[in-house]
Amino acid sequence: MRNLRPNRIKGKELPTVLKKWLYASGSLTQQLTDLGQGQFHVERIKEHYQRLTLNDSQWMKMPAQHVAWVRETNLYGSEEQAWVKAKSIFPILSLQKKARLFQHIGNKPIGWFLFQRTSPACERRVIYLEEGWTRQSCYTWHGCKFIVQETFLPAFEQFIQQH
Repeated sequence: MRNLRPNRIKGKELPTVLKKWLYASGSLTQQLTDLGQGQFHVERIKEHYQRLTLNDSQWMKMPAQHVAWVRETNLYGSEEQAWVKAKSIFPILSLQKKARLFQHIGNKPIGWFLFQRTSPACERRVIYLEEGWTRQSCYTWHGCKFIVQETFLPAFEQFIQQH
């Protein structure tokens, strides 16, 4: 996995408590389940088709005119408030291959399928968005490229500071 490791973005200081989460490898699903002592669930917010952004198409080395299926979810641990806001971007070309299963997983986490008996290649970058510190991972899984974006919400940061 290739990581870019900034400590400051747009004048925002990277909180020490979030650093290990932003740069952790492996399944965030499993890590959140462990932190929540077995409690974890996904809430689907929106699924839709949209054109790839120029930034995303360049990162995945795909033409910008391609359409992607986008899944937006909230991830919950042992608290009532969401811990992570997730957005997954699957170019149509990937959905014509093995990654097509991700369109039909309902409220199951992508991580359960992505890391099952495999360790996909991953390139990661950390950015700061309006909602909070975010890690974007570009995965190559069974020849399919897609992006999973995970924004760690204030409720998560509060939880890990208290525990």
